[in-house]
Amino acid sequence: MILKDLVSPFYVWKRAFSKPYTARKPIDERPGAPSYRGFHINDLDKCIGCGTCESICQNAAIDMVPVEGVETTMGDSGLRPRIDYGRCCWCALCVDVCTTESLRMSNHYIWVDTDPDNFLFVPGAEEKPWDKEELGYRRSKGYQLLNFKRAEMGMMRGEEGLTSFNEMVFGFSREQALYEAQRCTDCGLCIAQCPAHMDIPDYIRAIRDEDYEGAFRIMYRTNPFTATCGRICTHRCENVCSVGHLGDPVAIRWLKRYITDQIPKEKMGDVLEDEIKTNGKKVAIIGAGPGGLSCAYYLMRMGYEVELHEKQPKAGGALRYGVPAYRLPYDQLDKDIDYIVSLGVKLHTDSTVDQTLFEEMLDKFDAVFFSTGLSIPSALRVDGEDHPRVLSGLQVLEDVTKGKDPHVGKNVAVIGGGNVAMDSARVSRRMGANVTILYRRRIVDMPADTDEIHESREEGVTFVTQAIPVKIENAADPNQVVIHWGEAKMVPNEKGGRPRPVLIEDKIHVETYDSIISAIGQTADYSFLTPEHETGIQFKWGNVISNTNNQTGIPKVFVGGDIANDTADAISAIADGHNAARGIDRFLFGK
Repeated sequence: MILKDLVSPFYVWKRAFSKPYTARKPIDERPGAPSYRGFHINDLDKCIGCGTCESICQNAAIDMVPVEGVETTMGDSGLRPRIDYGRCCWCALCVDVCTTESLRMSNHYIWVDTDPDNFLFVPGAEEKPWDKEELGYRRSKGYQLLNFKRAEMGMMRGEEGLTSFNEMVFGFSREQALYEAQRCTDCGLCIAQCPAHMDIPDYIRAIRDEDYEGAFRIMYRTNPFTATCGRICTHRCENVCSVGHLGDPVAIRWLKRYITDQIPKEKMGDVLEDEIKTNGKKVAIIGAGPGGLSCAYYLMRMGYEVELHEKQPKAGGALRYGVPAYRLPYDQLDKDIDYIVSLGVKLHTDSTVDQTLFEEMLDKFDAVFFSTGLSIPSALRVDGEDHPRVLSGLQVLEDVTKGKDPHVGKNVAVIGGGNVAMDSARVSRRMGANVTILYRRRIVDMPADTDEIHESREEGVTFVTQAIPVKIENAADPNQVVIHWGEAKMVPNEKGGRPRPVLIEDKIHVETYDSIISAIGQTADYSFLTPEHETGIQFKWGNVISNTNNQTGIPKVFVGGDIANDTADAISAIADGHNAARGIDRFLFGK
């Protein structure tokens, strides 16, 4: 031992007379730095309860809990994060990953309490002194843990798309699909928004694992039209995607298509492994559209014998005869339909159900489901609309599907703002016509999909909004037609909803076209129902009234699709078909 070792302990004593490094009054004298990571603040109005903060927390310090006064809505789980300050390490990953930037941290760091339960804290729901504090940690601008930009979808643009009826959208590559799948936060808000309640986070997770067969089976739990919906679904799920609050929503529709494209048609049976047994019951279905075929699929899986009647030469309904091939190639539609029929569905095409046949169905079958769609064009309700050069948008689209020339001419006016109007306009453009859309309201009011409106414009369709048809009459050339239309002003609707268009009497335009295509809506054909049936079934505003099982006032009759819901899209019809199948099973077996 050396001398230094002996005397070194005595050197410590000199510290006793030094100024202490600790603060005498730390609570009063030591405010946090401006960007200090202190106690949490949450803007409950901006928060959507997606749970991304809970998922990323490495200490399991965050739980999503219900909060009084916060309601569950589409796009909002109704839950809010509760922080456990016994576990929190103040890493701020929850702030960095927040998809709405509702969560942040104050620079307050001192909280003294004798009750440990008080440190289980729901920011924003429990009033605290730091709630309005501007200082503290915020996610830096430009810094992000999530990728808010979606993969660019390859597709034909503008004039290129007008050269044929080939599919415009090319689909994702493997790299694009994996990139897009990684953007999903697994929040699940999309499930509630999807009419079919597809297990979207589950099948996206399967993409990340490159388990495409597993993903395909997950989709078929609730939707047997995956090739179709992967192309033309209205993708309302994307409207509530949590990532979409600060960037582009996850491309859920295109990921659905990518999965289906990985499963060849000839392998579908091996992948899905549907075992068809019999339970001794028979169900008749009227209408081979997405509602009828979906109902048939799920009934077959439950052991029912299914007989399906379709008035058109081929199955598909509005998917085949109302959606052009450049949006939904027929081989992809057939991929979905052929598999359903292959399970043993007895499909009768070119079979129009009348009152006599409907009565026979009620006698012979244990239940009847009808999903006949909206097949009758709505009237324009203007003088001269019966002019031979006024064509139905539905008929134009059906003619094109059947390979007929609808003879629209070189200058066409399309009246309407829905998807039928957009498709009629785009089909006419592919036939070489100059097309003008006349719509009584504004672009923002159009019920058509945003993609359809955008692509119509790219393809050279002219939009004239706030234009109300007034009169149609003969032109000098018998192969043409004259339309009188007036400008409209938008007037607030006293009952709420969209503003009403009101005609400006002294602003009338007179124009000549080779044809006018009417596409302002459709109604249903119930001619197969007798007056007695119509009394038993009941209607409201032209739609059939049904209960939560899609069951009508006649107990053994079930309904679905556009005639039973107000959304009038394929995914809603698919959801109705699935729900009706379960309803029929409950009805017949008391489940």
